[in-house]
Amino acid sequence: MKKYILSLALVFVWITFVKATDPAYVKAIQKQIGGMKTVKTAEESQAVSNGFLRISEANNSEWLPIYYAALTQATAAFRFDVDKDLYFDQALALVKKADQLAPGNSEITALHGYILMGKISLDPANRGQSLSPEAMGLFGKAISLDRANPRAVTLMSQMELGMAQFFGQGPEKACGMARMGLELFAKEQAKVDENYLLPTWGKMNAEQVAGSCK
Repeated sequence: MKKYILSLALVFVWITFVKATDPAYVKAIQKQIGGMKTVKTAEESQAVSNGFLRISEANNSEWLPIYYAALTQATAAFRFDVDKDLYFDQALALVKKADQLAPGNSEITALHGYILMGKISLDPANRGQSLSPEAMGLFGKAISLDRANPRAVTLMSQMELGMAQFFGQGPEKACGMARMGLELFAKEQAKVDENYLLPTWGKMNAEQVAGSCK
């Protein structure tokens, strides 16, 4: 029985490896990631998000395309003059779907918290008390799942800075976490090449928090 379970697990690992190295899949993801970097309007952002969703439909066991679709929606809500609540809600639905595909994933968990940060930013007075603990909990969970995840650490530093400012406290904890985030981004960058598909965003967030500590 144990041998059967082990063999089954190895089959699943192999299937995942094959999918992740499939040239068509890799090329499609790379194209959309490139598109994310050149977005200048909400319409362009929606086109990129839709592209990721099409990849997800063709690869419905993969979490990465739907993760990027959620990230694109959230980024558009932060950047553009759109129905921000609607965009964040759409991103939230997508990130929850990604979590079903890959539960216990640090990147998905951190993105979930980031989207809640966006929701809070639209109405801090009425949403802060209810959503801030949830967002902080998600960032804490993301860090525990992968302590080398710079996005998890950086987003936690942003929340810590916001709370410190709200309560009139010092930014020392937030600053320390931001500096740690920048160190983790430097280590991550050393692994990135033209075939790297995993998330790399967030360095600017860490720089902004660290910049407020000078």
